[in-house]
Amino acid sequence: MQSRVTSYKGIGIIEALTFLFIILKLTNVVSWSWRWVLAPVWITICLAIVLFGTVMISGRLVKGKW
Repeated sequence: MQSRVTSYKGIGIIEALTFLFIILKLTNVVSWSWRWVLAPVWITICLAIVLFGTVMISGRLVKGKW
C-alpha cells in the first residue's frame, strides 16, 4: 500500500500580504499604523481562535457535557 505525501512549498496569501504591507510601510508608500500593517496576521489568529472555540463548544454540546 502506497502512501501519498503532499508537501506545500511557498508562502500563502496571508504571508504574502503581510510581507507586502511591511515593505510598503518601510518604504513609506503607505502611512498606516503597524496595527493595520500586521492585520493579516492578527485577523487570521483571531479567526482561528473563534473557530477553535466554536468547535470545542459544539463538541461539548453534542456530548451533553454542558
